[in-house]
Amino acid sequence: MSADNTTAKKTPLYDVHRELGATIVDFAGFLMPLRYGGETAEHRAVRTAAGLFDLSHMGEIFVQGPQAAQALDYALVGRLSTVKVGRARYTMLCAPDGGVLDDLIVYRLADDRFLVVANAANVATVHRALTERAASFQAEVADRSDDYALIALQGPHSQRILSRFTDVPLAEVKYYAWAEGAVAGVPALIARTGYTGEDGFELFVAAGDAVRLWRELAGAEGVLPAGLAARDTLRLEAGMPLYGNELTAETTPYEAGLGRVVKLDKPGDFVGKKALAAYADTPAGRRLVGLVARGRRAPRKGYQVVRADDGAVCGVVTSGAPSPTLGRPIAMAYVDRGAVGAELAVDVRGRRERVDVVDLPFYKRSETS
Repeated sequence: MSADNTTAKKTPLYDVHRELGATIVDFAGFLMPLRYGGETAEHRAVRTAAGLFDLSHMGEIFVQGPQAAQALDYALVGRLSTVKVGRARYTMLCAPDGGVLDDLIVYRLADDRFLVVANAANVATVHRALTERAASFQAEVADRSDDYALIALQGPHSQRILSRFTDVPLAEVKYYAWAEGAVAGVPALIARTGYTGEDGFELFVAAGDAVRLWRELAGAEGVLPAGLAARDTLRLEAGMPLYGNELTAETTPYEAGLGRVVKLDKPGDFVGKKALAAYADTPAGRRLVGLVARGRRAPRKGYQVVRADDGAVCGVVTSGAPSPTLGRPIAMAYVDRGAVGAELAVDVRGRRERVDVVDLPFYKRSETS
């Protein structure tokens, strides 16, 4: 399968992916590597050693000015003004009705400067919303996504491998923190963040430096390039939501089990506060759960969750795939709260396939890994 003839954009690493024989697909308006060889091998490399990802389709939006922190406190559901320089925070941009417009990671670069990383499909939405919401503050919003490439090294050996290429003391960079320094001679913002459930780093570099850095890291022993397919099964095992699947404009953070990111007690107003406060006081009618299939047929996005006894529909699968780590198909699904304790199945092409409801995540890395 190839999407090379579409009008989608190319990341700075597109030609490298072609050289490596990657299967290229159109993802969120970008030509991205789905896999290089086999996604199972790529998945397992991240769980056991290290995988290298091109994430240059993600958006980099800068918010800066004397009131940048206050602007983000108003625009987003989190309290970004309490984030220290050198740290990062997961948060969300919500509509006035409480629906999620995007989930974000915000890095505080200086007292008056922040980097907001948005999902590729939502960059324009986030940029527009932040610009509108910051209009009454002394803050400027700039989308500089085209200036940057983002390369992620993820896996239990990532610190050891990356340390060969930088003098930055990586052991001192905590989870959801960042440092600046050269990696293989390339100036980079080195963030200890990721989307795989493993330890790892995300490297923000100038677009023109991407190929050089990728080639250096990809040539290291124990590193395997990994595509979108492996990234998806990794984040699914780790119970991490994907915008467009678990998170949408019709979904609130509370339904997704992420109400903790909403800071209703922060000073002042913020967009969506009134609606989110009402949701916080009212149990959601549905709940995001994990499903583990008893058989071999994988639940997929959009499949109906039903009661096993009578087939009554009580939910829908948002993400599903065979799990290389568990050796069984897994899924995340929204299920009616009243059906969570019942025997459930997924309608897989007309057949009721029994599933077990489990707490998320499916996989959690060892603290010693």
